[in-house]
Amino acid sequence: MGFVGKFEKPMKYAINIINFGECGDALTLAGLARNAETAGWDGFFVWDHIAWDGRTMPMVDPWIALTAIATSTRRIRIGLMVTPLPRRRPWKFARETVSLDHLSGGRLTVGVGIGNAQAEFRNLGEAAELKTRGSMLDEGLQVVNGLWRGERYSFEGEHYTLKDAQFLPATLQQPRIPIWVAGTWPNKAPFRRAAHWDGVFPILSGTSSGAYPTPAQIRQIIDFVQGHRKSDGPFDVSVQGTTPGDDPEQAAETTAKYAQAGVTWWQEAINERRSDLIAVPGDRTPWIETVRWRIQQGPPCY
Repeated sequence: MGFVGKFEKPMKYAINIINFGECGDALTLAGLARNAETAGWDGFFVWDHIAWDGRTMPMVDPWIALTAIATSTRRIRIGLMVTPLPRRRPWKFARETVSLDHLSGGRLTVGVGIGNAQAEFRNLGEAAELKTRGSMLDEGLQVVNGLWRGERYSFEGEHYTLKDAQFLPATLQQPRIPIWVAGTWPNKAPFRRAAHWDGVFPILSGTSSGAYPTPAQIRQIIDFVQGHRKSDGPFDVSVQGTTPGDDPEQAAETTAKYAQAGVTWWQEAINERRSDLIAVPGDRTPWIETVRWRIQQGPPCY
Protein backbone atom coordinates (compact mmCIF):
# COMPACT_ATOMS: atom_id res chain seq x y z
CA MET A 1 0.00 0.00 0.00
CA GLY A 2 1.05 3.55 -0.64
CA PHE A 3 2.14 6.14 1.89
CA VAL A 4 -0.35 8.98 2.28
CA GLY A 5 -2.71 10.02 5.06
CA LYS A 6 -3.98 6.58 6.00
CA PHE A 7 -1.18 5.14 3.87
CA GLU A 8 -3.15 4.11 0.80
CA LYS A 9 -2.33 5.43 -2.68
CA PRO A 10 -2.24 3.71 -6.10
CA MET A 11 1.08 3.48 -7.91
CA LYS A 12 1.86 5.81 -10.80
CA TYR A 13 4.52 5.40 -13.47
CA ALA A 14 7.09 7.84 -14.84
CA ILE A 15 10.11 7.95 -17.08
CA ASN A 16 13.40 8.95 -15.38
CA ILE A 17 15.84 10.03 -18.09
CA ILE A 18 19.33 11.50 -18.44
CA ASN A 19 20.00 15.01 -19.79
CA PHE A 20 23.25 14.26 -21.63
CA GLY A 21 24.63 12.19 -24.49
CA GLU A 22 21.93 11.46 -27.05
CA CYS A 23 19.42 12.96 -24.60
CA GLY A 24 21.41 16.18 -24.31
CA ASP A 25 18.97 18.15 -26.42
CA ALA A 26 15.79 19.93 -25.32
CA LEU A 27 13.77 19.07 -28.43
CA THR A 28 14.74 15.41 -28.21
CA LEU A 29 13.58 15.23 -24.60
CA ALA A 30 10.35 17.08 -25.43
CA GLY A 31 9.63 14.57 -28.18
CA LEU A 32 10.23 11.65 -25.83
CA ALA A 33 7.92 13.29 -23.27
CA ARG A 34 5.17 13.45 -25.90
CA ASN A 35 5.77 9.77 -26.64
CA ALA A 36 5.46 9.02 -22.91
CA GLU A 37 2.21 10.93 -22.58
CA THR A 38 0.72 9.16 -25.60
CA ALA A 39 1.83 5.76 -24.27
CA GLY A 40 0.05 6.28 -20.93
CA TRP A 41 2.90 7.18 -18.57
CA ASP A 42 1.99 9.44 -15.65
CA GLY A 43 5.22 11.43 -15.41
CA PHE A 44 8.43 12.42 -17.18
CA PHE A 45 11.38 13.29 -14.94
CA VAL A 46 14.79 14.48 -16.16
CA TRP A 47 18.20 14.40 -14.48
CA ASP A 48 19.67 17.73 -13.35
CA HIS A 49 23.40 17.61 -14.09
CA ILE A 50 25.85 20.15 -15.44
CA ALA A 51 28.74 17.65 -15.44
CA TRP A 52 28.87 13.86 -15.39
CA ASP A 53 31.72 11.49 -14.50
CA GLY A 54 34.32 13.98 -15.71
CA ARG A 55 33.46 13.26 -19.35
CA THR A 56 32.91 15.72 -22.17
CA MET A 57 29.64 15.16 -23.99
CA PRO A 58 26.54 17.06 -25.14
CA MET A 59 24.49 18.14 -22.13
CA VAL A 60 21.35 20.25 -22.11
CA ASP A 61 20.41 22.70 -19.38
CA PRO A 62 17.63 20.75 -17.64
CA TRP A 63 15.51 23.84 -16.93
CA ILE A 64 15.44 24.77 -20.61
CA ALA A 65 14.56 21.17 -21.42
CA LEU A 66 11.80 21.15 -18.81
CA THR A 67 10.32 24.29 -20.33
CA ALA A 68 10.17 22.56 -23.72
CA ILE A 69 8.61 19.50 -22.08
CA ALA A 70 6.00 21.61 -20.27
CA THR A 71 4.86 23.23 -23.51
CA SER A 72 4.89 19.92 -25.42
CA THR A 73 2.66 17.95 -23.02
CA ARG A 74 -0.73 18.43 -21.43
CA ARG A 75 -1.31 15.70 -18.85
CA ILE A 76 1.79 14.08 -17.36
CA ARG A 77 3.65 15.37 -14.30
CA ILE A 78 7.08 16.77 -15.01
CA GLY A 79 10.15 17.61 -12.97
CA LEU A 80 13.86 17.21 -12.41
CA MET A 81 15.07 14.21 -10.45
CA VAL A 82 16.97 15.62 -8.75
CA THR A 83 18.24 19.19 -8.42
CA PRO A 84 21.28 19.67 -6.14
CA LEU A 85 19.78 22.74 -4.47
CA PRO A 86 23.03 23.71 -2.68
CA ARG A 87 24.53 24.76 -6.03
CA ARG A 88 21.55 27.01 -6.81
CA ARG A 89 20.50 30.38 -5.45
CA PRO A 90 17.22 29.50 -3.73
CA TRP A 91 15.47 32.71 -4.83
CA LYS A 92 16.36 32.00 -8.48
CA PHE A 93 15.17 28.44 -8.00
CA ALA A 94 11.91 29.76 -6.51
CA ARG A 95 11.30 31.99 -9.55
CA GLU A 96 12.01 29.19 -12.01
CA THR A 97 9.83 26.62 -10.30
CA VAL A 98 6.84 28.95 -9.90
CA SER A 99 7.14 29.89 -13.58
CA LEU A 100 7.18 26.22 -14.59
CA ASP A 101 4.33 25.42 -12.22
CA HIS A 102 2.14 27.99 -13.99
CA LEU A 103 3.43 27.14 -17.47
CA SER A 104 2.62 23.46 -16.98
CA GLY A 105 -0.79 24.08 -15.46
CA GLY A 106 0.24 22.78 -12.04
CA ARG A 107 2.04 19.61 -13.16
CA LEU A 108 5.48 20.25 -11.63
CA THR A 109 7.11 18.09 -8.95
CA VAL A 110 10.38 19.32 -7.41
CA GLY A 111 13.05 16.75 -6.59
CA VAL A 112 16.03 17.90 -4.50
CA GLY A 113 19.21 16.47 -3.02
CA ILE A 114 22.74 17.46 -2.02
CA GLY A 115 24.33 16.48 -5.34
CA ASN A 116 27.60 14.87 -6.44
CA ALA A 117 30.43 16.38 -4.41
CA GLN A 118 33.25 15.78 -6.89
CA ALA A 119 31.73 16.42 -10.32
CA GLU A 120 29.44 19.34 -9.59
CA PHE A 121 30.86 21.00 -6.50
CA ARG A 122 34.56 20.45 -5.83
CA ASN A 123 35.62 20.46 -9.50
CA LEU A 124 33.70 23.70 -10.06
CA GLY A 125 34.92 25.51 -6.96
CA GLU A 126 31.71 25.08 -4.94
CA ALA A 127 31.48 24.09 -1.28
CA ALA A 128 31.68 20.31 -1.35
CA GLU A 129 31.65 19.26 2.32
CA LEU A 130 28.74 16.96 3.10
CA LYS A 131 27.66 18.80 6.24
CA THR A 132 27.76 22.15 4.45
CA ARG A 133 25.70 20.93 1.50
CA GLY A 134 23.15 19.39 3.86
CA SER A 135 22.81 22.65 5.77
CA MET A 136 22.49 24.63 2.53
CA LEU A 137 19.77 22.26 1.34
CA ASP A 138 17.78 22.64 4.55
CA GLU A 139 18.01 26.44 4.48
CA GLY A 140 17.37 26.56 0.75
CA LEU A 141 14.15 24.59 1.10
CA GLN A 142 12.91 26.95 3.80
CA VAL A 143 13.65 29.96 1.59
CA VAL A 144 12.00 28.44 -1.49
CA ASN A 145 8.90 27.41 0.43
CA GLY A 146 8.65 30.86 1.99
CA LEU A 147 8.93 32.66 -1.35
CA TRP A 148 6.43 30.34 -3.03
CA ARG A 149 3.63 31.68 -0.82
CA GLY A 150 3.58 35.07 -2.53
CA GLU A 151 3.70 36.89 0.80
CA ARG A 152 6.39 39.11 2.30
CA TYR A 153 9.09 36.84 3.63
CA SER A 154 12.28 37.29 5.65
CA PHE A 155 14.91 34.71 6.51
CA GLU A 156 18.27 34.81 8.25
CA GLY A 157 20.44 31.74 8.27
CA GLU A 158 24.05 30.66 8.04
CA HIS A 159 24.03 30.60 4.23
CA TYR A 160 21.12 32.76 3.06
CA THR A 161 19.53 36.02 4.19
CA LEU A 162 16.39 37.70 2.85
CA LYS A 163 14.53 40.74 4.14
CA ASP A 164 10.92 41.56 3.21
CA ALA A 165 11.10 39.68 -0.09
CA GLN A 166 7.85 39.08 -1.94
CA PHE A 167 7.64 36.96 -5.08
CA LEU A 168 4.51 36.96 -7.20
CA PRO A 169 2.68 35.00 -8.35
CA ALA A 170 2.39 32.34 -5.70
CA THR A 171 2.52 28.70 -6.77
CA LEU A 172 -0.44 27.44 -8.78
CA GLN A 173 -0.42 24.21 -6.78
CA GLN A 174 -1.48 24.65 -3.19
CA PRO A 175 -0.33 24.51 -0.49
CA ARG A 176 2.89 24.25 -2.54
CA ILE A 177 4.62 22.45 -5.38
CA PRO A 178 5.33 18.90 -4.11
CA ILE A 179 8.91 18.49 -2.87
CA TRP A 180 10.54 15.05 -2.98
CA VAL A 181 13.85 14.65 -1.17
CA ALA A 182 16.41 12.19 -2.53
CA GLY A 183 18.92 10.16 -0.58
CA THR A 184 20.99 6.98 -0.47
CA TRP A 185 19.89 4.40 2.05
CA PRO A 186 20.95 3.58 4.76
CA ASN A 187 22.18 7.17 5.29
CA LYS A 188 19.59 8.55 7.70
CA ALA A 189 19.92 12.34 7.27
CA PRO A 190 18.21 12.60 3.84
CA PHE A 191 15.26 10.56 5.08
CA ARG A 192 14.82 12.64 8.22
CA ARG A 193 14.82 15.65 5.89
CA ALA A 194 12.28 14.05 3.53
CA ALA A 195 9.87 13.49 6.42
CA HIS A 196 9.32 17.26 6.61
CA TRP A 197 8.25 17.57 2.98
CA ASP A 198 6.04 15.76 0.44
CA GLY A 199 7.91 12.70 -0.73
CA VAL A 200 11.06 10.62 -0.64
CA PHE A 201 13.17 9.36 -3.53
CA PRO A 202 15.76 6.76 -2.46
CA ILE A 203 18.04 6.81 -5.48
CA LEU A 204 20.43 3.93 -4.83
CA SER A 205 21.01 1.24 -2.28
CA GLY A 206 24.05 1.90 -0.15
CA THR A 207 24.69 -1.83 0.10
CA SER A 208 25.60 -2.39 -3.55
CA SER A 209 27.19 0.00 -6.02
CA GLY A 210 24.73 1.02 -8.72
CA ALA A 211 21.89 -1.07 -7.25
CA TYR A 212 18.37 0.25 -6.86
CA PRO A 213 16.65 -0.14 -3.48
CA THR A 214 14.88 -3.43 -2.91
CA PRO A 215 11.26 -3.75 -1.72
CA ALA A 216 12.58 -4.77 1.70
CA GLN A 217 14.68 -1.62 1.89
CA ILE A 218 11.68 0.46 0.83
CA ARG A 219 9.75 -0.93 3.80
CA GLN A 220 12.62 0.06 6.09
CA ILE A 221 12.69 3.55 4.60
CA ILE A 222 8.94 3.99 5.01
CA ASP A 223 9.08 2.86 8.63
CA PHE A 224 11.92 5.31 9.29
CA VAL A 225 10.23 8.26 7.57
CA GLN A 226 6.91 7.53 9.27
CA GLY A 227 8.67 7.73 12.60
CA HIS A 228 9.81 11.29 11.80
CA ARG A 229 6.62 12.59 10.12
CA LYS A 230 4.71 15.33 11.96
CA SER A 231 2.03 15.69 9.27
CA ASP A 232 -0.63 13.30 8.03
CA GLY A 233 -0.79 15.06 4.64
CA PRO A 234 -0.10 13.39 1.27
CA PHE A 235 3.32 11.80 0.99
CA ASP A 236 4.86 9.97 -1.97
CA VAL A 237 7.45 7.22 -2.04
CA SER A 238 9.23 7.01 -5.38
CA VAL A 239 11.80 4.53 -6.62
CA GLN A 240 13.55 3.95 -9.91
CA GLY A 241 14.24 0.66 -11.60
CA THR A 242 14.02 -1.10 -14.95
CA THR A 243 11.43 -3.36 -16.54
CA PRO A 244 11.38 -5.07 -19.96
CA GLY A 245 9.15 -3.48 -22.57
CA ASP A 246 8.62 -6.79 -24.35
CA ASP A 247 7.53 -8.82 -21.31
CA PRO A 248 4.52 -7.13 -19.67
CA GLU A 249 3.98 -10.01 -17.24
CA GLN A 250 7.53 -9.83 -15.85
CA ALA A 251 7.37 -6.03 -15.76
CA ALA A 252 4.11 -6.06 -13.82
CA GLU A 253 5.48 -8.65 -11.40
CA THR A 254 8.44 -6.39 -10.63
CA THR A 255 6.41 -3.25 -9.97
CA ALA A 256 3.77 -5.14 -7.97
CA LYS A 257 6.41 -6.04 -5.37
CA TYR A 258 7.27 -2.36 -4.95
CA ALA A 259 3.63 -1.30 -4.82
CA GLN A 260 3.05 -3.83 -2.05
CA ALA A 261 6.08 -2.40 -0.21
CA GLY A 262 4.53 1.08 -0.30
CA VAL A 263 5.91 2.75 -3.43
CA THR A 264 3.54 5.31 -4.98
CA TRP A 265 5.66 6.30 -8.00
CA TRP A 266 7.70 3.90 -10.15
CA GLN A 267 10.36 5.69 -12.24
CA GLU A 268 11.52 3.69 -15.24
CA ALA A 269 15.25 4.41 -15.42
CA ILE A 270 16.51 5.41 -18.88
CA ASN A 271 20.27 5.87 -18.87
CA GLU A 272 23.45 4.75 -20.59
CA ARG A 273 24.09 2.00 -18.03
CA ARG A 274 20.93 0.15 -18.96
CA SER A 275 22.15 -2.93 -20.83
CA ASP A 276 18.84 -3.91 -22.45
CA LEU A 277 18.77 -0.64 -24.41
CA ILE A 278 22.22 -1.18 -25.91
CA ALA A 279 22.11 -2.45 -29.50
CA VAL A 280 23.45 -5.93 -30.14
CA PRO A 281 26.44 -6.27 -32.51
CA GLY A 282 25.34 -5.63 -36.09
CA ASP A 283 22.23 -3.70 -35.06
CA ARG A 284 22.50 -0.15 -36.40
CA THR A 285 19.45 1.13 -34.50
CA PRO A 286 20.41 4.41 -32.76
CA TRP A 287 20.33 4.21 -28.96
CA ILE A 288 17.78 7.01 -28.79
CA GLU A 289 15.38 4.94 -30.88
CA THR A 290 15.65 1.97 -28.51
CA VAL A 291 14.80 4.44 -25.73
CA ARG A 292 11.78 5.66 -27.70
CA TRP A 293 10.72 2.05 -28.27
CA ARG A 294 10.81 1.31 -24.52
CA ILE A 295 8.79 4.42 -23.75
CA GLN A 296 6.21 3.56 -26.39
CA GLN A 297 5.68 0.09 -24.88
CA GLY A 298 3.99 1.86 -22.00
CA PRO A 299 4.22 1.64 -18.21
CA PRO A 300 4.71 -1.66 -16.34
CA CYS A 301 1.26 -1.63 -14.72
CA TYR A 302 0.57 -4.49 -12.34
